[in-house]
Amino acid sequence: MPAPRIKSPALLVAESGADRAGHGLKRTMGLFQLVCFGIGAIVGTGIFVGLSDSVAQAGPAVVVSFVLAAITCVFTAFSFAELGGAIPVAGSSYSFAYAGLGETTAFLVGWCLLLEYGISISAVAVGWSQYVNELLHSLTGWQLPAALSAGPGDGGVVNLPAVAVIAMACVLLVRGVRESARATAAMAVLKIAILVAFCAIGFTAFQHGNLTPFSPAGLGGIGAGTTAAFFSYIGFDAITTAGEEAKNPRRDIPVAILVCIGLVTLLYCAVALAAIGAIGGGQVGGRPAALSYVVNTVTGSSVGGAVIAFGAVVAIASVVLTVTYAQSRILMSMSRDGLVPRVLQKVSPRTSTPVAGTLVVGVVFAIPAAFATLDVVVNLCTIGTLAIMGVVNIAVIALRRREPGLARTFRVPLYPVLPLLGVGCCLYLMYETGWTTWLQFAAFLAAGLLVYVGYGRRNSRLAAGSGAAEVTPDAVEAEPRPA
Repeated sequence: MPAPRIKSPALLVAESGADRAGHGLKRTMGLFQLVCFGIGAIVGTGIFVGLSDSVAQAGPAVVVSFVLAAITCVFTAFSFAELGGAIPVAGSSYSFAYAGLGETTAFLVGWCLLLEYGISISAVAVGWSQYVNELLHSLTGWQLPAALSAGPGDGGVVNLPAVAVIAMACVLLVRGVRESARATAAMAVLKIAILVAFCAIGFTAFQHGNLTPFSPAGLGGIGAGTTAAFFSYIGFDAITTAGEEAKNPRRDIPVAILVCIGLVTLLYCAVALAAIGAIGGGQVGGRPAALSYVVNTVTGSSVGGAVIAFGAVVAIASVVLTVTYAQSRILMSMSRDGLVPRVLQKVSPRTSTPVAGTLVVGVVFAIPAAFATLDVVVNLCTIGTLAIMGVVNIAVIALRRREPGLARTFRVPLYPVLPLLGVGCCLYLMYETGWTTWLQFAAFLAAGLLVYVGYGRRNSRLAAGSGAAEVTPDAVEAEPRPA
């Protein structure tokens, strides 16, 4: 049996130009921008739209579900922090798998990232469309017709707002990373402020009786709620895709990951308690635009709900922006390795961004956004992300054994207990997604394996002996300006 094709961390860093000048990507992101980037990728559809689904499963015990989902993320966040500091490249978990487990696993991780980042763009855009209609109704009493604001599965024809938000994100991203980072930071601060304001309003009407029964569906409901709540945390690992555009990635990426998880968990638990405590879990569960409904009910006015809807529109748009950014960087890394077409690695000499890759991502994932329902894409996003997180935990263990001398600015505490717990939690939450999702995921992986065998394996630069630490003309069309 042939040995797996493995790239050393040193080669990955050298090929990316992460530790030297002369690469097409520019270093413009500091710690604050990275934290805002992480919050921008996480806080959006999961809390503004998905909260009602989590509450429908777990009731008031959704707070426990959020904490359990956060614990799963924290175990893996430690692994991402170690690998993100040691291998600061744009490929994120794809590159980590390449270094730890080999090319085949890396390709399948990159394929699964199409679910975490690509399909989640579609899911988030569908959620954005719901709040656009809520905002329009609050301000004008008018809504977009269902035929133009929902896919066929939701009683419409085509979801034009979902397509529009993806298009706007792509336009901003191709203009440059500095502009995108500034926009993301502004939107992150705004949506946190609006969620804090929501908590303040919700807690003024808080009634302890609304928290009983605390767990109406028992442990099974909490487990199902945890799987639903996990979608709210998808995106924290996107921070590691900024490894080549961060000013000090080895120091700042681990810190940004852990700060984001902590802040987001506190915020989610507070929002859930405020919403349920104000009107009860039965009123929150399964309700579209639930946060706006809570504020309207508490204040007796539609003004507060309009503000929340506006915050949701901004928040979810920022998720589309950051996740589109992350997906284009993953494809750029895979293209460098020859596993996907070379056009995806080209960097514009004017904007220092992968324009072609960004536009491809926008066009491809606007299609499911236009026609799919939120439930279908959310389940696939969740199981794909959990699989990636499990692989990253295993990659930490593999690299500790294979590369004991690798420079690590952060090390997973209680090794190897926490990575193994991370794998176990991921497998449990994958199980909770249900057999239908498993069948869909198995078919998706089989398709990915066929693509790898038919294209990636035959075009691999590592196998061809061209995996040298150099920047090819296709990768950089012109010498970049210094950051």
